[in-house]
Amino acid sequence: MEIRWLQAFVAVAEELHFGRAAARLQMAQSPLSQTVRKLEKDIGVPLFERSTRSVALTSAGHTFLPHAYRILESVDIARQASRASAGGVYGRIKIGFTGVLNHLSLPPLTRALRQRYPDIELTLVGRIMTREALSQLDSGALDLAFVGLPVETASVSTRLIRREPFGAVLPADHPLASEPEIDLCDLADDGFVTTPLSAGSALQEVAMRACVDAGFRPRVVQEITDPYMILMLVATGVGVALMTSGIAALTPPGTVFVPLTGEPIYMNHGLAWSPRRVSDALRVALAVSEDILPTPD
Repeated sequence: MEIRWLQAFVAVAEELHFGRAAARLQMAQSPLSQTVRKLEKDIGVPLFERSTRSVALTSAGHTFLPHAYRILESVDIARQASRASAGGVYGRIKIGFTGVLNHLSLPPLTRALRQRYPDIELTLVGRIMTREALSQLDSGALDLAFVGLPVETASVSTRLIRREPFGAVLPADHPLASEPEIDLCDLADDGFVTTPLSAGSALQEVAMRACVDAGFRPRVVQEITDPYMILMLVATGVGVALMTSGIAALTPPGTVFVPLTGEPIYMNHGLAWSPRRVSDALRVALAVSEDILPTPD
């Protein structure tokens, strides 16, 4: 088994397309296919299900993927160790985040990590919802992730880093747009723009539960994964949305953020990681996070 075989396997597993994987590896598609077949022959089982229209991991492929990640990470760490200064902390951390919802937490953490530990390589992966983040942490595809709390899994550790109350994002010409605050039930007749239910978004789950608690089931008129695109759709007049107060300063022209009356409805932001995969690099990253993003009282 050769390292380049594993690199080829990971590229295809992540792209699920031989053409895109070949372009990513800067090689032709035919040699890439041959390389993957050599790996499958060496292991003794097929790693991909191939058809003329799609590529998918087999059960063996899913099992093999986290081990391939760890092998390649070990090789990379060994390479960095040979170059790192004596006594320094080196390694690689892949961080998953949702998007605009993390704009108050992600930048200060990554800036601090780059300043304090320049030998740690950071890779940021966007548009990762809570459910997907937990799955990727468990498989080893991610090392650290921003998630909504609470989460229902014993395989991942979490820590609360921020609590933000919900408010309503309304089109600027909405009848309630000029109000200093509104009751959530006042939006019962409006159409809502949300993240997809199937995406496993904590934002969507909390917001929809809040509507039910307010006495109505929200009428969802459009679903979209990117939270900032939700704001853009509100600006076009598609509907209204429930968002956390942290995005109030980022709402696009044509929208307003209006606080809600009554008992605050909170979005609990957290950091999550797998306690089974705490490298030296992740250990110091968690320590830095406790300094930069302390748990609120």
